[in-house]
Amino acid sequence: MKKIYLLLAVALIGAGCYAQKSNVKQAKSISGQYENPDFKKAHELIGAALLDPTTKDLTETWYVAGLLGYNEMVYDYNLVQYGGGSFDEKRLFEVVNGSYDYWLKADSLSQIPNEKGKVDQKTRKQIADKMVEYYQKYILANYALELNSQNDFVGAYEMMGKHYSIPELDMMQDAKYQEKFVKDTTYYIYYYYMGRFAYQAKMYKEAIDIFEKMQSEEVRKVARESDVKFSLEYKALCEIESKDTAAYISTMKTGIERYPSEEWFTANLVNHYIFSNKYAEAIEYLERLIEAKPEEVQYYLALGDLHERQGKLESALSDYDNVLKLNDKNANGWAGKGRCIYNEAVKLNEELADIQDMKLYNQKMEEMNKKFAESLPFFEKAHELDKSNTETMMTLKRLYYRLKMDQEYDAINKEINGED
Repeated sequence: MKKIYLLLAVALIGAGCYAQKSNVKQAKSISGQYENPDFKKAHELIGAALLDPTTKDLTETWYVAGLLGYNEMVYDYNLVQYGGGSFDEKRLFEVVNGSYDYWLKADSLSQIPNEKGKVDQKTRKQIADKMVEYYQKYILANYALELNSQNDFVGAYEMMGKHYSIPELDMMQDAKYQEKFVKDTTYYIYYYYMGRFAYQAKMYKEAIDIFEKMQSEEVRKVARESDVKFSLEYKALCEIESKDTAAYISTMKTGIERYPSEEWFTANLVNHYIFSNKYAEAIEYLERLIEAKPEEVQYYLALGDLHERQGKLESALSDYDNVLKLNDKNANGWAGKGRCIYNEAVKLNEELADIQDMKLYNQKMEEMNKKFAESLPFFEKAHELDKSNTETMMTLKRLYYRLKMDQEYDAINKEINGED
């Protein structure tokens, strides 16, 4: 009786193994059907085979699991192209991504020597051919773009990484495959996107590594400037976030040297120096911007502000004169001129506290009041051009009070308070 039970157990094990192998074959058959393939059922069948001890370590099981995703993608695209149908793009991307992972597992199993010491080169070639198609049609790369649009930046970075891993796979090292992986402009556009995804995911080291590689001569010879921005913009941003000030400044200066026509680098370096209270350095690079674009009003305004901060009021007045030469309707230019003269009066006012001689005191007092009065028309012109600037209105209020212009004082006070 024990022998009978033993034979029965072996028979049951064999039946289970046969059943799972049959499921693999059935799943493969369903996925290859031209009309209404039941992909859901096929995935259920292969899912069971992937877990079963009798089939989970077979190359064919993992190969068919990958083939399911591939065939589902092909079927859905053909349905849209030739039949006018539609499909769930998110699900399609997921099954394609799954097929990539399944095929990597299948390939690794295919290279384990059998009892005769041979490996399964046929399956490896089938997988490699499909992987080339994924690569050349940017299937995984487009999935990365979709994930990015959903703000899944880590996922987008990782998916683009899968796309770029294909040429590096062991199965792809044959020369006939390598020649299919051309590093053209499109190759570097997507590589650039990968760097952006890393930056958005706050993976600053990875982003910096990518953008450093983008600066190589090899890349610059191939990719067109119009398609791939070789600028260090994102690298610089990454380095700001990493708090590496020295690296940031170095990067910006490199960008200025390499891309003199891109003012982004110089402008951001100017801002960095301003926020660091390094006005001399900011002025140095701001003057470069002005030299390159002498018609840019905002640069003269910024230069005037910096000269004011340094207390160089004569230079600031000259800067604001340049603003008004370019655009005499610029309210900030008029206010800037008024502020320079007003601040000269403020300096005189500060000097009064140390003057003991009454005659000299009165002389300085008169000089001060003339300066305040001299600044007034500029603020009035600025207010005429821009009624919304509260700072200008408050300065006018102080001036009208100081100069005893009661009617004007009342009017501006009502305007500030929003009274009719």
